[in-house]
Amino acid sequence: MQLTLSQVESFVGLPLRSLRHEYPNHIMHTLNGPQDVQSPRELHPVFYGCYDWHSAVHGFWLLARCSRLYPELSTQDDITQLFDEHFTDANMQIETEYFKAPNRGAFERPYGWGWLLALAQELDLWHHPKAKAWLATMKPLVDDIRQRVLNFFPLLSYAIRVGTHYNSAFSLKLILDFARHSNDSELESAVVSAANRYFLADRDYPAHYEPGGDEFISGALTEALLMASVIKGNDFADWFAHYLPELAKIDRLMTPAEVSDRSDPKIAHLDGLNLSRAWCMRHIALRLAQDTKTAEVLTRAAQRHIAASLPHVASGEYAGDHWLATFAMLALDTPDRI
Repeated sequence: MQLTLSQVESFVGLPLRSLRHEYPNHIMHTLNGPQDVQSPRELHPVFYGCYDWHSAVHGFWLLARCSRLYPELSTQDDITQLFDEHFTDANMQIETEYFKAPNRGAFERPYGWGWLLALAQELDLWHHPKAKAWLATMKPLVDDIRQRVLNFFPLLSYAIRVGTHYNSAFSLKLILDFARHSNDSELESAVVSAANRYFLADRDYPAHYEPGGDEFISGALTEALLMASVIKGNDFADWFAHYLPELAKIDRLMTPAEVSDRSDPKIAHLDGLNLSRAWCMRHIALRLAQDTKTAEVLTRAAQRHIAASLPHVASGEYAGDHWLATFAMLALDTPDRI
């Protein structure tokens, strides 16, 4: 499960094309008046490509991460040019003002919020000579999203456990990583509080009902991944043992999802499910290293999931090509900590 430079080159090629690819485009757009009838690029001059706003955000995340971790990439100049084109103060101001318009409080909540903060974290880690300038253009939007997180989760009485964009645990994991990287104790405390409130008492999670037909996130495993970052020490192993007892026997969770039609944008989500499951499994196994039996079950299942969907990341179908490389990177990137 080691990434090769050839694979990374393939991953990078997808957002390099798609981030300038305005159509087809699926916009979740609230019109406050006739003036809001605009093209995707007019509405979102930074994040207009890759079919939808959040996919554009994590497309940039993928480029920054790959460029940082693989300086030998042949496309370094192309990546720089793309960031230079999009990450300007004027463009980012339009993106920020979009969030502040009336009736848009739920725009990209919480999935796009999580990825936006993950992108900011990645830019801060990147030793590119322009990365700090690109990050500076994002600061007003990052500050706005951070405050939205602080305002929203105390109001969300119940976790959202679906395997799509509205899942609470997935975004909380991305936000927690950003908070800890930024030494933002207020944000970290808010995320940990929400995670414990939603998930700490969970037992016997009904994972045998997964997957749903259009899911790209495992509700069961994403929650466990988040709690592996929240629960300290050996207490996580105890929590996990009660949360998913007899893990190896949960066939529908341990078996890769079958994808019947990769041209269908919803059904194609299942390739993302396989890859995001593998991401969760590999990282959870790190926290359960002393429980060698469970760690081995998770690691082997991760290998099966990667084998099932990695060959289809660049299938030629835009339904998957515009976003799956990000999830392949999550699945294959070397897990060092959670």
